[in-house]
Amino acid sequence: MGNGGAPFVSFRDLEAWQEAMALTVRVYALSERFPSSERFGLCSQLRRAAVSIPSNLVEGHARGATRDFIRFIGMARGSLAEVQTQVEIAGRLGYIDLTDESSVMAGCDKLGRILRGLRKSLERNLAQR
Repeated sequence: MGNGGAPFVSFRDLEAWQEAMALTVRVYALSERFPSSERFGLCSQLRRAAVSIPSNLVEGHARGATRDFIRFIGMARGSLAEVQTQVEIAGRLGYIDLTDESSVMAGCDKLGRILRGLRKSLERNLAQR
């Protein structure tokens, strides 16, 4: 497997994983500000969705099969969509301000583009076999 055609040894070499980790840390920092009444509600759900993104990338990469990796990228993209929805909900509820919401959404958009590119690259590599 490769990252844009270049071989990689570790999942840590994946730009997608690096961006997903940065997004997860950002989500944790933002969700610290949520009301304590949301600790087991939106806060917990948002954090789980964020953690799921890099976790799915790692699991897909670890399986060593391109088709599995592509499938897990799809799951990571689903979790990313959850994060986007939950961040928007947090914004509408006034738990985060518009600047922070916009910043996280921009990070989500960037990660989404990276995930699409990684998936397309893996699909091309698979088709060439």
